[in-house]
Amino acid sequence: AMPSTATELSPAHLIREILRAQVQLLWNGGIGTYVKARSESNLEVGDKANDSVRVDGRELRCEVAGEGGNLGFTQRGRIEAALTGVRLNTDAIDNSAGVDTSDHEVNIKILLSEVIDAGDLTVKQRNDLLREMTPTVADLVLRDNYDQNRVLGVARAQAPAMLPVHRRMIQQLVTDGDLDRELEFLPSDEQLDERAAIGEGLTSPELSVLLAYAKMALADELRDSGVSSDPYFQPVLPDYFPEQLTALFGDRVGDHPLAADIIRTAVVNDTINNGGIAYIYRAREETVAKPLEVVRGYVFTRDVFRLPEIWRATAELDNQVPTAAQNAVLLEVRRLLDRGTRWLVQTYGSELDLTAEVARDRPVVAELEAQLPQMLRGGELARWESIALRLNSQGIPEELAFRAASLLYLFSLLDAVRIADRFKSSPAAVAELYFVVSERYEIDEFLTRISGLPREGRWEALARQAMRSDLYQVLAALTAQIVRGSAEDRAAAVRLDDWELTNQAEVSRVQATLHEISLLEQHDIASLSVALRALRTLVAQSRS
Repeated sequence: AMPSTATELSPAHLIREILRAQVQLLWNGGIGTYVKARSESNLEVGDKANDSVRVDGRELRCEVAGEGGNLGFTQRGRIEAALTGVRLNTDAIDNSAGVDTSDHEVNIKILLSEVIDAGDLTVKQRNDLLREMTPTVADLVLRDNYDQNRVLGVARAQAPAMLPVHRRMIQQLVTDGDLDRELEFLPSDEQLDERAAIGEGLTSPELSVLLAYAKMALADELRDSGVSSDPYFQPVLPDYFPEQLTALFGDRVGDHPLAADIIRTAVVNDTINNGGIAYIYRAREETVAKPLEVVRGYVFTRDVFRLPEIWRATAELDNQVPTAAQNAVLLEVRRLLDRGTRWLVQTYGSELDLTAEVARDRPVVAELEAQLPQMLRGGELARWESIALRLNSQGIPEELAFRAASLLYLFSLLDAVRIADRFKSSPAAVAELYFVVSERYEIDEFLTRISGLPREGRWEALARQAMRSDLYQVLAALTAQIVRGSAEDRAAAVRLDDWELTNQAEVSRVQATLHEISLLEQHDIASLSVALRALRTLVAQSRS
């Protein structure tokens, strides 16, 4: 606060007091660097004209800092401010709508110049059209930037838990030669250890940098991947342009000289804004898949499970429910995206016709989703309801809460649909049997135990993922055996009882092992590996 005795202040002193004022928003729209870190000298900042007014990040008392100008803060100044509780990103994030608007403008003018050259539009008509499209371009740009800020919001909420993953991702970017850690002021391994020790993760300015690098790396890897020529991604192109333009010249959009770049950029933004900063990195770490395979896994999961409906419904709750409640819904979606992507990569590899697979699975999954409450049993039904009630108690409307709680159970249906296809059975009958088997062998409980395993290092992360994947495969294999050996018109529980009777010796051995393990207070990789081995043996030794 200003000294109460002061009757006049020098201009430099006044500006410093304004910068340090206790306000909700400090907005920088000017030229010059006004905030540095305590550890930086004015000489390092390199903006001599503002040496007398500059303050340190830790001195700021605003709740939020917004950057309309470039370089208003040094990156170290931003990080210091963030560590003291100020909410801020980086100038690149806060200014990205301007860049996005320029991109749209240039790409629209390139398209229209070709129309003018063909004699189908006058310059005056073009200018009138540009004016008319301005609000639509603004909507498109704001939607992109809303999504980008949403991914940062979720990343901030998850930052402490995700620190081990972010550390590995930074190391990988450095190893690949894509990132200079010191140039971007990302913390050293020692500094990351200090953050971990006090339960903190990367700050928002650091996450902003990591987000930019995640997008650049993916865009680079997709350059020659064929993403732009895949028929499934073609609708992305007209969606980039205002509807007034596509209504008039939609037939020319495909001939845009930068069409491939527009598609690639849109796909990258969509994937990472919704999947998360480390989404591609983790999927590749765990599956060794090519970037395009991971992106296809994302798009497949997004469209088969109609995820944009959930994102829209969650966005409509802005300023009505706590952000933490919206993040909880988004994290349920993320878990589905992670598992759906890995499943697709492991099931299909690079041999996938997205158009055919989505068209096949989407209606079946929608049909089965409506029957989910009748299919879930015992503990699984209770867990589904408890997730939904937790979300509902945080303010999420009941319908959305139950939909979000369903997602991981719906993921299981991908295997059920494949089994139904193989044995020419009804998907509903197979799905019902699948959940009966799952409940009998406590698969849901097993998955929860796997999620509770340590996740610090790369190998621990890979072990958790491999174990989860193996468990789903065992469940699918048991279900397939029972489907093959029993009539569909009998109740699912009866079909399972008969199968267990046929394989009585093997089943009793496995159940004894699983019961012994379930009594343990602490579950580790060793005990869970034994349980998984017992289930695998049951699949190998039993008869349908």
